[in-house]
Amino acid sequence: MTKPQEAPPRRQRGEPNPAEIPVHMRRTGLDPLPELSRMAAETPFARGVSPVGDSWIATGLDEVRAILGDTDRFSTNPVADTAAESRRLAQAGNPLQNDPPEHTRLRKMLTPELTVRRMRRMEPVIEEIVADRLKALERAGPSADLMRHFGWPVPGLVACALFGIPRDDQPQLTRNMLLGQRRDGPRKLVMAAEHAFTDYLDRFVARKRLDPAGDDLISMLLRSHGDGITDADLVGLIDATLGAGLENMAGMLGLGTLALLDHPDQLALLRERPELMGQAVEELLRYVAVVPLANFRTALVDVEFAGHVVKAGEVVACSLFAANRTQCPEAPQDDFDITRGSTTHVGFGHGIHFCVGAPLARMEMRIAFARLLERFPGLRLAVPREELRFRSQSRPIYGIEKLPIAW
Repeated sequence: MTKPQEAPPRRQRGEPNPAEIPVHMRRTGLDPLPELSRMAAETPFARGVSPVGDSWIATGLDEVRAILGDTDRFSTNPVADTAAESRRLAQAGNPLQNDPPEHTRLRKMLTPELTVRRMRRMEPVIEEIVADRLKALERAGPSADLMRHFGWPVPGLVACALFGIPRDDQPQLTRNMLLGQRRDGPRKLVMAAEHAFTDYLDRFVARKRLDPAGDDLISMLLRSHGDGITDADLVGLIDATLGAGLENMAGMLGLGTLALLDHPDQLALLRERPELMGQAVEELLRYVAVVPLANFRTALVDVEFAGHVVKAGEVVACSLFAANRTQCPEAPQDDFDITRGSTTHVGFGHGIHFCVGAPLARMEMRIAFARLLERFPGLRLAVPREELRFRSQSRPIYGIEKLPIAW
């Protein structure tokens, strides 16, 4: 099928020119540029330019998995001039930004509470949230913006339910979080939003420690570990999950819906065989790849890798987008195919930093996509495909600004 033409992403104030964005972060709508495919095939590990400047770039699947799986020689702590400063900059409570033994400590606390079995307690909550937001979407119709009424609210409400944040606090909390992340907003306004967001989390965690009686994740962690988990750990965990997790899931719901609409044969098959939803979610994770780059790795020692010498202190950027879309052995032609079955995609990362929240994310997507398709059998775009505007490709998480749909 001929893929539709894409409109160029809207350039916001303070955003770089698209031509200045590294090729491993650029795409045409949902698809990688031809240069990225050539890079992954010809130079899967080479010098290049990343968002942190000159660095090594891994675009091949084998190379990406090898780097992400090597915690002895590559650190995931934020890039800094010294190892001590790097450790200081790592966000407390965020396993993705910490090396062992701190990573091990956090992971041991979180993993038992985020298993598939434990996450089943969230299933009725997610079903209720999705049903409520679909009603809101339908009331806004007969055509409406999927992102405004569904794509953003669903993951925000699910995250708040997971942590026990009162539902009434979610809209303002989310607004402060998103405003605090803006690059183009007035500095005073952005800083005020950042402070309001962190102040709320500080007060929320302090209240939870005084009365950890709920069945939410924070209460369970406090009951299980008490003083073994600090307030900073809990604030960092919520901050990281709301910050990146909300954008990740919103991007997946928006771009995943678009990918299905772009492939009507696959959409029809999924409607005919809803038991394929689990496989469809895995294919969407591979195909959409909302996180183009894994957290940067820094070489701890001189490393011989893929025919090159990576010097201690040098940075490596791993392109999850290239590994998923140009190197996946089960998808050599990069067709979108929900019958593909298991794939070696790295949509949730790889190695010890594999996303600890993957069971919840998969459940959320399965429920959200299934109920959306059930509710709207005539789901379609409400505007011409070329009018869609995607989020800036310089952002660490890709997405779509608005997705007007009709049914």
